[in-house]
Amino acid sequence: MLLLLMALALWPAIAGAQSLSLNTISTIAKSDPLIISGAIGTQNTYYYSSVGYGYRSPWSNTFYANLDIQLYGISMPFAFYYGNNNSSWSFPHISFHIDPTYKNWRAHFGRSNMGMSSYIMNMSFNGVGLEYNSNKVRVGAFYGFLRNAINDDPNDPLARNPQYSRRGWGIKLGYGTGRNYLDVYFLRAADKVGSLDEYWQQRIRPQENTAVALKAGIGLTKWLSLRGNLAYSAFTLDKESPEIISPTADRWSTVFDAKYTSLMRIAGDVSMNLSLRNFNTSVFYRMVQPDYTTLGMYYTSNNYQSLGVTMSTSLFKKIALSANFSGQEDNITRNQLYTTRGFVYSANASAPVTQNFHVSAGYNGYRQLQSDGTTHVNDTTRVNRIMHSLHITPSLSFEGTDLSHAISLSGSWSENKDLNSFASEQNDVRTLAAGISYNVEVKPWEMSFSTSLSHQQSDGYQTRYTSDVLSLSTGRSFLKEKQLSTSASVSLCYNDIRDQQRMLSLGGYLSASYTLNKVHVFSCNANFNKYSDTNISDDHSSRSTTEVSISLNYNYTFSLLHLKRKVKKQKEKAE
Repeated sequence: MLLLLMALALWPAIAGAQSLSLNTISTIAKSDPLIISGAIGTQNTYYYSSVGYGYRSPWSNTFYANLDIQLYGISMPFAFYYGNNNSSWSFPHISFHIDPTYKNWRAHFGRSNMGMSSYIMNMSFNGVGLEYNSNKVRVGAFYGFLRNAINDDPNDPLARNPQYSRRGWGIKLGYGTGRNYLDVYFLRAADKVGSLDEYWQQRIRPQENTAVALKAGIGLTKWLSLRGNLAYSAFTLDKESPEIISPTADRWSTVFDAKYTSLMRIAGDVSMNLSLRNFNTSVFYRMVQPDYTTLGMYYTSNNYQSLGVTMSTSLFKKIALSANFSGQEDNITRNQLYTTRGFVYSANASAPVTQNFHVSAGYNGYRQLQSDGTTHVNDTTRVNRIMHSLHITPSLSFEGTDLSHAISLSGSWSENKDLNSFASEQNDVRTLAAGISYNVEVKPWEMSFSTSLSHQQSDGYQTRYTSDVLSLSTGRSFLKEKQLSTSASVSLCYNDIRDQQRMLSLGGYLSASYTLNKVHVFSCNANFNKYSDTNISDDHSSRSTTEVSISLNYNYTFSLLHLKRKVKKQKEKAE
């Protein structure tokens, strides 16, 4: 029987499916040999709408079944779903992964990750690797596939974007502690030409890449340190293009073949960090040259530089303050048509005024503007925008013998404004929002009640949108072991778009669930929504809508088999 179950579990892998994770050999040794568990259930919903059933059926019935087979810690889930005459199956996707460890050594087999510089690699690899990590020494190497080929039918409207399979290998060397360190990373990656059909090869060219990165840190004093990252990437857009014949290119031919489609770019950052008793700050600079990329990354932003500073401190050991400012611009080489600059800045504060009263407040801003590049910016279309917001949130809570109270207020203001003198106010938006919430727990009843009221007003070009929402909710569990749980809520919402529409809606929700013998769960949910157009001059009877939905659900969880591993009991020592 065990062999039959194992064959059934591994059948999807043989059929071509691909997830299964195996962490370490010690995990296998400590796991139970076989666990088979699962769940089955059904959900049946009735739906009514006063405007008909254009987008939803009045009856909905679904059935599902899940089966999970665990072999020595390896989980393989199977699932079946049937609903409204549609069915689907899902099987485990096998992706072998094992990381055996011994003292400071770690090996990688299968789909794995190895820490590399974030400027040259953030992808996983499917292959082999080996790492050694001690208190000061770090050494590692890997070889494998970075991605698989995709050869979908070009006539298929749902075809995925084609891609070559990609192989790569890398090395990392490092020495030092968390404060003083130096790490070197090397990556070599290339697309495999024969992995893509000839039809696609004429449209997509194979690429190759060699990248080197350095990461270093030094503690100048106990309170001042420097950190830096530098990466150099030699990237070829078409590995079959002609090679460059020159003394300079020959000098690097052992690690990279320079071709007429090759690019050589730099990226990196540096930061200075100051840490005092009650004050911390960091100043950083980052630069990524245009067209910088590596084949070890899914996506890379380039052609920008940024400068920023962050600060945090505390006053009187109670008030926490923080602020940051950063600016970024593109078009480093000034070859773009335009140059865009952006500035982000914020300040936040929080303080526990008393043991029960807490206040937090903050400001956030963003500024964007556009200037000339290779072309003069047209003043009528120039980007010149500012966005900023303020918020404050005081909260109060206190405990009593029978009651527990919590009150929270919130207020915010935001503005999105176009500063272009030739632009109208059509895109300007100002929003003011305020709210209050109250929660009380009745301890003798083991029951809680909560209510909230919120108001929002947004003003735009010749229009105003207003929304007010009032909600009430409660919940309680019954019986000795809390097998029966209930909850209920009701909300009232009023929306007003000036001179266009007024809408009042009422919603209610009821829920009850009962658990039998810890494996059977019966539940019932009911929703009610009433939408009413309150415009006085219109015939709003046709715009009023009533919706009701009732759902009856059942779920059963089971355990078919559980073979536990044998644990050798240690002999008790003689007194």
